[in-house]
Amino acid sequence: MENYILLFLIGLIAGALNAAAGGGSFITFPAFIYAGVPPIQANASSTVALFPGSLASAWKFREYIQPFPNISIKAMLILTLLGGCAGGLLLLYTPSAGFNLIVPWLLLLGSLAFAFGKQMGYWLRKKIHIGSGLVLGAQFILGIYGGYFGGAVGIMMMAVWSLFGLSDIKVINANKTLFTGIANAAAVILFISAGKVYWPETCTMMAATILGGYFGAHFTKKIDPVKLRSGIVIFNFVITTVFFIKTYILTPSI
Repeated sequence: MENYILLFLIGLIAGALNAAAGGGSFITFPAFIYAGVPPIQANASSTVALFPGSLASAWKFREYIQPFPNISIKAMLILTLLGGCAGGLLLLYTPSAGFNLIVPWLLLLGSLAFAFGKQMGYWLRKKIHIGSGLVLGAQFILGIYGGYFGGAVGIMMMAVWSLFGLSDIKVINANKTLFTGIANAAAVILFISAGKVYWPETCTMMAATILGGYFGAHFTKKIDPVKLRSGIVIFNFVITTVFFIKTYILTPSI
């Protein structure tokens, strides 16, 4: 019973985080691990649990969702969906032991993207010109990452979009909720079909992420974005450190 209460509370927070700034999977994935779900199944269950919350946030932000300058939003959606499908298949065919070794590095990649993606975007825009083809290619790769793991994929998307010159934060955040949901859509279908989802735990968290996603989007404007982001950055690196210690120090036989 304690695990289900924890999963529900974590789901509320994660749904709100994804609506406000992203990074919800950084707390849902470890929560499933803590509840005794194996890593690959925990990642699959986390993706499924967060999916409805992303759609709820996208619906709340729907008035701000807009096409990208000089890029077909239909092409972006299709490439994101195909990438999510490829990423989901990649996860299903990744051995459990191999995934255990990869997880800390995926968390580190997501943590760095969350912490420094915006600054990196500004720096690259000053150095090189980013064309639509490169943005579409990057979106496909981000779709793969989103389907495979998804940690901070929304932040990575926003960083790439900033390279192309999209600057309206309301539009960026609204598009982020839509495209992260699309990236996860194909993966969700694959994970469910493959029987990788722990349903009692997932349904508990799913109900909470929907509530958190909807009301998180509603109250986003009232949250100090600087303090929120700083707190998430610190938490991300703490979780990443814990997984490195657990994987490479406390389990030396791996």
